[in-house]
Amino acid sequence: MTKSSVAFIGGGNMASALIGGLLRAGRSAQDIVVVEPLEAQRVRLAGQFGVQAQASADARLAAAGLVVWAVKPQLFAEAAAPCAPYVSAALQVSVMAGVRSQAVVGASGSERVVRTMPNTPALIGQGIAGLYARPEVGVADRAEVEALFAPTGQALWVAREDDLDAVTALSGSGPAYVFFFIEAMVQAATEMGLSAEQGRQLAQATFAGAAALAEQSPLSPTALREQVTSKGGTTHAAITSLQEQGVGPAFVKALHAARARAEELGRAAG
Repeated sequence: MTKSSVAFIGGGNMASALIGGLLRAGRSAQDIVVVEPLEAQRVRLAGQFGVQAQASADARLAAAGLVVWAVKPQLFAEAAAPCAPYVSAALQVSVMAGVRSQAVVGASGSERVVRTMPNTPALIGQGIAGLYARPEVGVADRAEVEALFAPTGQALWVAREDDLDAVTALSGSGPAYVFFFIEAMVQAATEMGLSAEQGRQLAQATFAGAAALAEQSPLSPTALREQVTSKGGTTHAAITSLQEQGVGPAFVKALHAARARAEELGRAAG
């Protein structure tokens, strides 16, 4: 990271995850400024991180070499207007869902824009973020963005901005899919006589362990599934039931629906 300050426009969960990562990586809290109109959020940010949290934009933003846009997409235009006079020389990073990079260019006055799609496991350092850089973003800029996201988990660059809609469908929304299946497993556990807490422990450990195995194994997910699906066994019975009910195709269709919605939100956000 450069020695100039970092400005966050918006101080919600994702901004907090990135600020915490910067501090763990050695950045001084005095080098971080957050523009956050909600007083309760400002108090939390100052107390938790020791950063400068202010209600509105002012000339202090001009010292920022990196500006992170972390407001709700529908509030972007309103938030950007008072910041624009001070941020045009900075590298711009957006964590806003749907807002296209051209909109950030228009609002900030800078062509150096990286648009990202992180996910909520970033809050515990186990997220993954899709990153797209406009052509004006240089090698050093990319390295700076990678350093910003490194403490929150993995990063994956995509070549086309439209690819971020697919990233949104897979990993941006993905944690909710995992929680959905954990909910179903807990329900089944209680119906089969276990407690909800037992079901939750079993389901969460199973997801975490299976994901770790998939990451460390050279085998494909299909091969790993087949390893534990003995014909005529319990897993085979469960997989067969899922296939008969069309769960696989329905899940794929759901991801396509998420991508389509991401495209719609992008158009609506300009």
